[in-house]
Amino acid sequence: MGRWEPNARGRLAQAALELYAEQGYEQTTVGDITARAGLTERTFYRHFADKREVLFFGTEMAKDLLTRTVADAPADASAMDAVGAALEALAAEFQENADRVRTRNTVVSAHAELRERELIKLAGLAGAMAEALRARGTADPAASLAAETGIAVFKVAFARWIDDPGRPDLPGVLRASTRELRTVLTEHASA
Repeated sequence: MGRWEPNARGRLAQAALELYAEQGYEQTTVGDITARAGLTERTFYRHFADKREVLFFGTEMAKDLLTRTVADAPADASAMDAVGAALEALAAEFQENADRVRTRNTVVSAHAELRERELIKLAGLAGAMAEALRARGTADPAASLAAETGIAVFKVAFARWIDDPGRPDLPGVLRASTRELRTVLTEHASA
């Protein structure tokens, strides 16, 4: 591919993910990534601060999707229903790119610094949803509780989905996990 071809950011991200999976994250250099993508290191640094950020470049798109979905939820939707709809939309995006998501997860899971960055990303997603809930009129601590609980359910569902590639779809696993949480909360309230 020539350097003039579009989507340099996407090409760099794809090349990086392939190389991380093939030869390891630590062994892959920016030079390796740009050579695979057919681009220059200068182009790489126009798009990413470092090779770690290649794995997290979709965070802003995810925040946007989550906040838009929360904002667009029906006016009578509960905070948890709005968060659930937002996370289901994100899960559907992940499902559409299941192979890439699974490969990325393998790379991130293998490195402490990347796992830490992943937790920071998830905290940012929860914060963005809480802010969107507050903009809808949900007071704190309800907005924060709904957003943080939603992220916790998403993490559990995602881990279940990753651990069992035969599961039908991530949105379905997310819905099942949400039902399980409601059952747990109902049992606790009855006790």
